[in-house]
Amino acid sequence: MTAEPPVPPAEQPRIIRRHPTGSFPALAADPGAEPTSLVPAATETTQTTYIPRPVPVAVPGRRAAGPVTAISAAIASILSGWATSVIATDLIAGWWNTDLLFCIAIGFLTAISAGAGIAGLIALLLQRRMGRLLIIVGAAIGLLIFGSLFLAGAKLHPVVFAMPVLPLATVVLTLLPATRRWSEGPGR
Repeated sequence: MTAEPPVPPAEQPRIIRRHPTGSFPALAADPGAEPTSLVPAATETTQTTYIPRPVPVAVPGRRAAGPVTAISAAIASILSGWATSVIATDLIAGWWNTDLLFCIAIGFLTAISAGAGIAGLIALLLQRRMGRLLIIVGAAIGLLIFGSLFLAGAKLHPVVFAMPVLPLATVVLTLLPATRRWSEGPGR
């Protein structure tokens, strides 16, 4: 094999060109057509003077949440808490001599339900988001207490068997979209 002589530096091909090596080729134009059909040819005197300004547009806001459903949920929660405490007191008084552990459990659940219900009421009426969750927790524990009433087989007035409607109504009123909007407060 013979070695080829080295190529002088001026003749070496370059990968990147820094400037064009010649004039641009002329394009063959149609005799009757403009240089381009999309953009007319610019002249020296053509200058834009019109700059469109943005036009203010009124953005409709959300409808203000009224306190009606939040107040209804608060009233239902108060009535539910009252009914839960009445049932818990009756269960504890009736079963104290026979089942002490059951009475302690009912008393503990009643205290948790009352604490969550009261804190939830205050937070909901102050338009705090956590209020809805606390009210639902208090009502759910109230439903557990009513369930224990039926499990214990207590002999009570028939009106007592309709009292679980109060915690259920509390949960439904608390989960309504209007109550959610109220708890989010203005501008939150």
